[in-house]
Amino acid sequence: MTLTDLIFSEINAPLTILLIVLAAYRLVTLLFGLDLDFDMDIDIDVDVDVDTDFDIDGGPGFDSTGLDLEDISNIEIKKETVAGKRPKPLKWWQVLLLYFNFVELPFLFTFTSWTFFWWMFTVLGTYYTNSHNSVFGLVFFFGAIIPSLLVNKVFTMPFKAFFKKLDRKGVESLDLIGRRGTLLSNLQGDKLGSIKLFVESDPINVYAKALNGEKIAFGTEILIIKESTDKKYYYIQSYQ
Repeated sequence: MTLTDLIFSEINAPLTILLIVLAAYRLVTLLFGLDLDFDMDIDIDVDVDVDTDFDIDGGPGFDSTGLDLEDISNIEIKKETVAGKRPKPLKWWQVLLLYFNFVELPFLFTFTSWTFFWWMFTVLGTYYTNSHNSVFGLVFFFGAIIPSLLVNKVFTMPFKAFFKKLDRKGVESLDLIGRRGTLLSNLQGDKLGSIKLFVESDPINVYAKALNGEKIAFGTEILIIKESTDKKYYYIQSYQ
């Protein structure tokens, strides 16, 4: 049995392909700065007060339309977003996000590292039991989820301080008022979205709201009008 036969076997192939896609995306964006955009609807009930860089504004819930892959890869879920500022029982998914370090780190970074450990445990388990092409291999496929999350928690812990130091320092030092960019999500009312603009040929993504709450469609060229008082996002309008 060759390594290729093992990692592309019936049990291991899904995680192998997922890792290849994640690695290819990172390589393409690193070398060429390209975005792989797609439009989708997400409806999540948060039930907490929010003070975060994530695409949520204070209120009981949010609906985000038009997130692209670049948005998802750079999402940072703050602890306040998950746990809230008022003491209240946490939901199961909030506990998981907090415990396994899916907070205050770029989502795709944490997800990629977890996927790698999940893949590694599954490949090793199916290799030593010769179950890479049998139903028994599913035991290792699903059974590796928990240990991979635990290892990933230990692995990502040191990166929290690193990413915290990098948190938006580059953007905060720039004067973006009056610059044009492209809207990466549909906006209307008080909803937060993401915009992309270029500063000296470098792509930058920041968060924004429509200046007067008007509807602005995904892909619209926009003009940055002013910065929010808390300096977490910008007010924009369509550029015409």
